[in-house]
Amino acid sequence: MKQKIVIWVLMTCDKCRSKALKIAVSVPGVERAALTGEERDHVEVEGDCIDSVKLTRRLRKNMAHAVLVSVSEVKKPNPAPKPDPKPAPKPAPKQPELVRCVVAPPCYHACPPCHCCEVVDSNMYDPSCTIL
Repeated sequence: MKQKIVIWVLMTCDKCRSKALKIAVSVPGVERAALTGEERDHVEVEGDCIDSVKLTRRLRKNMAHAVLVSVSEVKKPNPAPKPDPKPAPKPAPKQPELVRCVVAPPCYHACPPCHCCEVVDSNMYDPSCTIL
């Protein structure tokens, strides 16, 4: 799940900003980090499976003050499907594949043997039948 995390950090100079970005990028799972806000004091991070608490603690430890502002899920926009001017030709039907049966090995622990019996209907083989 992609997520977007925004953290406010007390930054007074460009050196502090670059240090904050280095810390943000060092966290596992971060794909993009940027400075946002009017005073460039918000660190905006995007990525997969980012621990927002761990990132905030690292920024607090190495910088002066940091506050977790928001954590949200990044949703990808669904592109509209392009209509095809020509319909694609239908593929030929596939031939059925052979099915291979796997026979289980016989059990050797007190299973009764299987018996096959054939049931014959006496009326079926009657010689006096006029239809046959």
